[in-house]
Amino acid sequence: MTIRNWVIFFFKALMIGGAVTGVLGLIIRWEDAFAPYVASGEYTEFAASFLWFVFLGMTMSVLSQMGFFAYLTVHQFGVNIFRTLTLWNWVQLLIIALVIFDLIKFRFMPLAETKSQMLLYLGLLTLLLVTGLVVAYFKAKWTKKHTFISALFFMIVITTLEWLPVLMVDEKDVDRYVTLLLFPLLAVNAYQLLKLPKYNAKSDADRIKLEERRKARAEAEKAKA
Repeated sequence: MTIRNWVIFFFKALMIGGAVTGVLGLIIRWEDAFAPYVASGEYTEFAASFLWFVFLGMTMSVLSQMGFFAYLTVHQFGVNIFRTLTLWNWVQLLIIALVIFDLIKFRFMPLAETKSQMLLYLGLLTLLLVTGLVVAYFKAKWTKKHTFISALFFMIVITTLEWLPVLMVDEKDVDRYVTLLLFPLLAVNAYQLLKLPKYNAKSDADRIKLEERRKARAEAEKAKA
């Protein structure tokens, strides 16, 4: 990918993370983070709180992008180590199963003190799995069929790793942060996975155009000589 296209790719992902977190922050954190400022007429504080959530979403977007490019390296290592893509896909499926088990047994169950909290976490897990399956389906449909498992692995395993620091926070409003911060991770990861081929193709086209311009200039200089 060319630097120009990478910058566009980066900032679009940044905006997605900020926008998703800002909008959902208004919904999920309305009672404690926004409603008091509206009630007291402190609209400057309201705007500052909204911008804070936007910045938080941008931070999660950067984390997501770091995870994405790290996974591209891990994926290549996996294919090289296990020799075949088929074997590497089976390994990825095993890791997906282990991560789901870890989420339920060691993350959700210790955090859930009530039945409603457990239902919330299971709902978030369902959202993670359904989103992963949908994104993986379109990734395979728009590129190659064998990318389904890799896309599913990225959407579930890598998203969970990026989400893990929030799951380890021990605060009274942890449920709201766990809920809120899953959405920008899913949105940015889905964007990166589905749109990367477009930017790679655009970068290849830009290189071809640049090479054609160089050849045209060289031929023009020869003609002048």
